[in-house]
Amino acid sequence: MILPVGSFDRQNLIFKANDSQGNELPKSDTLLKNNLSTRTRIAMDKFTKAFTVYPARGLKGSINSDFYEFLTMGTVPYVVGSLTLMSVFNSAAKHFEAFAQSPAYKIGNKMALGVVFYALAKSLSKSLVNLPVKWATGIDTQLPYLKVNHQLPESKDDFDLTSYEYHKVGESVEFTRWDLLYGDPNKKGELNKIYDKIAKRNGLGTNLNDSDQAVKPVYKEVLVKSTLARSISSYLWAAAGVCLAAQKPWETYFNVATGKFWDTKNFNHSLKVFGESFVESAKEFYNPKNPKNILEKYSGKGVLALAVLSTVIGVLNTLNISKKPSKVSENDVMDKNKESVVG
Repeated sequence: MILPVGSFDRQNLIFKANDSQGNELPKSDTLLKNNLSTRTRIAMDKFTKAFTVYPARGLKGSINSDFYEFLTMGTVPYVVGSLTLMSVFNSAAKHFEAFAQSPAYKIGNKMALGVVFYALAKSLSKSLVNLPVKWATGIDTQLPYLKVNHQLPESKDDFDLTSYEYHKVGESVEFTRWDLLYGDPNKKGELNKIYDKIAKRNGLGTNLNDSDQAVKPVYKEVLVKSTLARSISSYLWAAAGVCLAAQKPWETYFNVATGKFWDTKNFNHSLKVFGESFVESAKEFYNPKNPKNILEKYSGKGVLALAVLSTVIGVLNTLNISKKPSKVSENDVMDKNKESVVG
């Protein structure tokens, strides 16, 4: 068995800092639970820092500004571009002549809804790959961890500067954080606990001496294939979301839509109409009532079929693991009853 470098008891970490929500932060890299609470906290932390801390640090030329911060700031142009696209028609519509304002607002509202549905469909559809793969293989390809960076001092008064980054264990196939998957080496059966579970789930055997070494090739293959599956299927689901937002029934919702949640009566009514419009738009997307041509008649079905097929094929391809050790034993290829000569 190859022990992880720097193994330690992750259940008895000494904490010394809190995040923006008041949660204690560890002093060493540590695994996080992959649940809704954690994902929400990570998203909010990265979103906030992308607009505040990271740009300020980069603009002043901080020696501690790194590639992680650069990638995180990619959220900024994405959000700004989305807001621009959402408002471009509605902002200009008031300058149009009266007869042109209504069509402009309709297009603008649908574009805005399309941006929202694009982002939601692209994000949520990834679970259609992640969850089946996790259930079937026991491998959570999106398992997060907190990385602790000890930064360089930027002035003579600086000391013990620390920053925190959120990554995924399988973020890099070549540099997977295997060490975070090991348990406490001082407790019997804990060191390879996660690897043992994955090995058992994938038919690699039980009570293995080196389950970690048996699992790692399988883990890498699942990472590569699931990443490809998510990349293809998520964009097709995003396209389906945009198509859904372009349907005519949404115009009924736009006529009563309101963001004034304190106006309970009208706000609740708008939510009800939103649900009705969603259902009617989904029906119109899949089966148009008055299609002008055969392309319009089957385009919705085609986009939806491609999204579903890409997801199903991607998951099946991921589960078709070729890195499992051969089940052929030496008894299957050697006949002990026959004589052999070693020359």
